[in-house]
Amino acid sequence: MLEEDGAVDADGFGSGGWLGAILEPVRWLRMLCRELGATFVAGVVLVYGLSQGFASSFYRVASDYYWKDVQQLQPATVQLLSVFFFVPWVLKPLWGVMTDVFPIRGYRRRPYFLISGILGTTSAAAVAMVTGLPVTSAVICFVGISTGVAIADVTIDACIAKNSIDKPALAPDMQSLCAFSSSLGALIGYATSGMFVHHLGAQGALGLMAIPPAMMVFLGFFIYELQTYQHSAREKVLNKVSVAVKGMIKTIKYPVVWKPSLYMFLSLALSISTHEGQFYWYTNKTPPNPGFSQEFVGLVHAIGAVASMVGVLIYHKCLKNYPFRSLLFYAQLLYGVSGLLDLAFVLRWNLALGVPDAAFVTLEECVSRVVGRVRLMPMMVLSTKLCPPGVEGTFFALLMCIDSVGMLAAKAGGAAVLRALHVTRTDFGGLWVAVLVRNVLRLATLGFIFLVPTADQTDVLVPRELLDASSPASAGVDEEERMQLARLTSHTDDV
Repeated sequence: MLEEDGAVDADGFGSGGWLGAILEPVRWLRMLCRELGATFVAGVVLVYGLSQGFASSFYRVASDYYWKDVQQLQPATVQLLSVFFFVPWVLKPLWGVMTDVFPIRGYRRRPYFLISGILGTTSAAAVAMVTGLPVTSAVICFVGISTGVAIADVTIDACIAKNSIDKPALAPDMQSLCAFSSSLGALIGYATSGMFVHHLGAQGALGLMAIPPAMMVFLGFFIYELQTYQHSAREKVLNKVSVAVKGMIKTIKYPVVWKPSLYMFLSLALSISTHEGQFYWYTNKTPPNPGFSQEFVGLVHAIGAVASMVGVLIYHKCLKNYPFRSLLFYAQLLYGVSGLLDLAFVLRWNLALGVPDAAFVTLEECVSRVVGRVRLMPMMVLSTKLCPPGVEGTFFALLMCIDSVGMLAAKAGGAAVLRALHVTRTDFGGLWVAVLVRNVLRLATLGFIFLVPTADQTDVLVPRELLDASSPASAGVDEEERMQLARLTSHTDDV
């Protein structure tokens, strides 16, 4: 099965020499298409690559300049407002329940792609086209964009969780596909964001944010899904909701589930975000601040996206066979230590060492993105391993909700620290203290590593009784209603 991909001409390509190395990703993708279905692979690339990777990276740069130059807000205020943009991700269990048990005209997936696309497109268009948009209205539009991405994300997440249960040996490969698609999309988004912000302005550039959700509308019209017709729909839906909620409550009570979930929350929450303070500082053109241009900011982030793909390759080729606890311990340790590069940059130690700002910030971005990716990928694999069959979509959404609450806490904590240290648009005297506090908290997370299981990444972690009791039949889920992920091309799953 999997061994075929390494053989000569198993996929029509030789495996030796430099040509074999170049074509290895092609063979890997063909293997995933055979084992998981070509339409599943296509769906992951669209949602993770375009909706998340490109849109999130482009949004990050354009929105930073929007709040700074158009709305002219203080960094601590922007950091606090960013909390609201995580609310749709906190509500992922709600979107999961809706897509699992609330079909519309017999479809459980198509309508939600349409809803996410329409919501995201209209929200992005409103930000770009309305001049003098009040802060409150702008926040609502940004929340609308985030909600559209979150709803589209839930559908693919459910499929990933189910396939991780059905084929546990491929769980790391699925996360590699997700991460690589996201990183490639981010590379394109970051590489173009600075140029568009420079030529169109931050508000005009945000109009391009309408393109990814428009593609979700396209996906909603053309994705293949079996239409189901139900009798006593109301009672059946209520029963499914009850089953899903009870399944989540029962599962989260198991120590093998709640302990790693708690660690992932703490790992994210304790790494408070000082991004807005640092962004205002390194784009401030008053000496001795670096005063980076919009194009350079986008370029640095683009280089970071390449580094993120390198992190994916490092994980996929070297680290996916290591036990969860040891891998996460060293990844978190490196995450805390690498944060000292930010501290050195803010304190201008790089100039004392004779390293130019541009070179140093590029180095820092590359290191942080590689380490960050290596740290996050095993946590995503671990999340898929904790989902019981039958309610895997809803429960995976719950775990992602817990992670989003952790990131929300990190944003709010960072805003509180920046405000307490009086970091403003022009005063950055306390910024180095904020970065130091962030790094200390990252290292403090190592004290909770005992919550992570010592199991290998290919092991089944869900308790046996949940595997037996949470089958689709016992959960009240008809097999014919399970998602048939899109046939986006004329190719079959046997390609």
